[in-house]
Amino acid sequence: MTNPRWSTAVFDLDGTLADTINLIVESYQYAFRTVLGREEDPDVIRSWIGRPLIGAFRDHSPEHADELYATYLTWNAENTERLIRDYDGVVAVLADLRAAGVAVGVATSKRRESAQQAMDILGISEHVEVLVAMEDTERHKPDPTPLLLALDRMGRGANGAVYVGDAVVDVLAGKAAGMDTVAVTWGAGLRAPLDAVRPSAVVTTADELRSALIG
Repeated sequence: MTNPRWSTAVFDLDGTLADTINLIVESYQYAFRTVLGREEDPDVIRSWIGRPLIGAFRDHSPEHADELYATYLTWNAENTERLIRDYDGVVAVLADLRAAGVAVGVATSKRRESAQQAMDILGISEHVEVLVAMEDTERHKPDPTPLLLALDRMGRGANGAVYVGDAVVDVLAGKAAGMDTVAVTWGAGLRAPLDAVRPSAVVTTADELRSALIG
């Protein structure tokens, strides 16, 4: 672990470092049942992961967006500790990166309070120098602004930096920021669409992620 490929690694959170997919889907479904009296196709919900919540609700049900958003947030916060899971070996990769001298950050479309809660529960926070959350930027992935802000707060540039995520928007944002990109297959994203946007690497396990980032 003495010759990492990149000096800076920025990560997406949901579906990449934290297994929140079921939590997110169930939070959406609770909001839809409570406010609209029906549920939504889980595959449709998964396709929204990586976007800010309020934007997804405004596109789906503009007239009920604020109520859906508030209902989601309350239920999500109350059930995060019960439903959140880690991905086997992934948090250990963060520790290995730090030990190898790599600067580690997180850039997510998740609200700061929710992101911090998830990171604290899973032991991610201790390995992360900078967290850029939904409130920190007006533009969001696939726009590169959150990633560039993370790099700026870390005192780093895009050269020598990689963004790691599970969704097409993550790869697109990383490329737009001038960063290399690694796509992981254990989150909400499907393999074929990830391959189609040509990330620098695609990994299927924590060991593959470690090898890709550190060697």
